Amino acid sequence: MRFRDLRLFLAYRFLMTTAVLIQAVVVGWQLYEMTKNPLSLGMIGLTEVIPQVSITLFAGHFIDIWDRKKIIFRTSFILLLGSAILLGSSLDSDFTRFLSGTTPIFFTIFLVGLVRGILMPANTALLGELVPRELLSEAATWGSTSWQVAAVSGPAIGGLVYGFFGLISAYTLSFSLFALSMVFLFFIKSRGKVVKTSGKNDPIFASISEGIKYVYKNQVLMGAFSLDMFAVLFGGAVAMLPVFASDILKVGPEGLGILRACPAIGAIIMSFYLTFYPPVKHSGKLMLINVAAFGASMIVFALSKNFYLSAACLFLSGGFDFVSVVVRNNILQLFASNEMKGRVSSVNSIFIGSSNELGAFESGAAASLMGLVPSVIFGGAMTLIVVGLSSALFPKLRNLSLKEVGKNQ
Repeated sequence: MRFRDLRLFLAYRFLMTTAVLIQAVVVGWQLYEMTKNPLSLGMIGLTEVIPQVSITLFAGHFIDIWDRKKIIFRTSFILLLGSAILLGSSLDSDFTRFLSGTTPIFFTIFLVGLVRGILMPANTALLGELVPRELLSEAATWGSTSWQVAAVSGPAIGGLVYGFFGLISAYTLSFSLFALSMVFLFFIKSRGKVVKTSGKNDPIFASISEGIKYVYKNQVLMGAFSLDMFAVLFGGAVAMLPVFASDILKVGPEGLGILRACPAIGAIIMSFYLTFYPPVKHSGKLMLINVAAFGASMIVFALSKNFYLSAACLFLSGGFDFVSVVVRNNILQLFASNEMKGRVSSVNSIFIGSSNELGAFESGAAASLMGLVPSVIFGGAMTLIVVGLSSALFPKLRNLSLKEVGKNQ
């Protein structure tokens, strides 16, 4: 934390993530109130994942040859624009009446997906430039922790502000935080373009192919990315929380905000534990065990009709998931060189980032076909199956020790 630019980056990421999650909670509740259809919540994920997947691999190529800070600043401005659209659509005036309905919501979600396809790998790559290589593991943990703190603040604040002060206040707060985050980002010193030692003038598709092959040939990277992808794809129930809060637990938008915050609260507590006991020994086994525990907690959550038990399950799921996040982020930082980090991170975004949105669509579609509770039970059970398959297919991941990797490098 003695590095000024790392502190500025963490402040930027905290505010940006808080703003995004405030917006996500408000959009989810607003859309369900308008449609009363769980499939519409799944469509949020599908609308976001299409532009994200379409642009991510191309973004990885340019992140590895352009100034990463400038890429992040310009794409963050698009999020500010999307927030302004949502705020404008919430104002009841003749000028903004044409923005009424679900169109501005889905248009903004599309913009968010487009930007996430660029920001996720760009943020990971920039973080790797802000501290010396020997401190990458600690910096990655700080980055994950700041994200999780924001993941507590965003949903809780979004639900409470929307519940007590209304739609306009919630969108105004989100817009303000987007703007403030860009102020912190502005003062980060630019590192300039990445100096490549090989493949400097490769065509874009050859460059993208190189990044994909890099991941595919590395069993640890491939195993970690695949495990999290399928676990999140099947196991997550966040997209359906508005339905659980409204129809099963009957706790309103305030309760929804608390439920959305519970996984992140569990993650933050786990982050403090990992500060003293980092998962550097038996890292692969710990990752597999915690992903399995995540799936089991989702099954119990699906069966619960008690708000406190449901919150506890989400709390535990966040702690279990954070162990996996920290191990995966450390793997990414340690197993990818600086000149490959943008492309490797973009592949990670395809695996991890898209799985959140595809998981939201899967949850909405499964809930419509199977019913809400059976669909979440099915997802948790599939997560357990994925853990078993990953353990068998990726023995290098299963036997990974980050401590030994750090010594060797």
